[in-house]
Amino acid sequence: MSDLKALTDRIDTLESRLAFQDHTIETLNKTVTEQWAKIDALTRQLVALGEQLREAESQMPGLANEPPPHY
Repeated sequence: MSDLKALTDRIDTLESRLAFQDHTIETLNKTVTEQWAKIDALTRQLVALGEQLREAESQMPGLANEPPPHY
């Protein structure tokens, strides 16, 4: 009978660990998904800013290479 009790305890422990691991994996997956969404948004914003900078430089080609007025 003690073997059955020990086996039941081991199974309960394993089930508990599995439930904890499932919860942890779900939480980590949610975190990674949110981070990828933020990275994607920031990448799109960086591309847009780069395009705006190139457009501004093309409208004023001489100003980009001129030294600041205090020189």
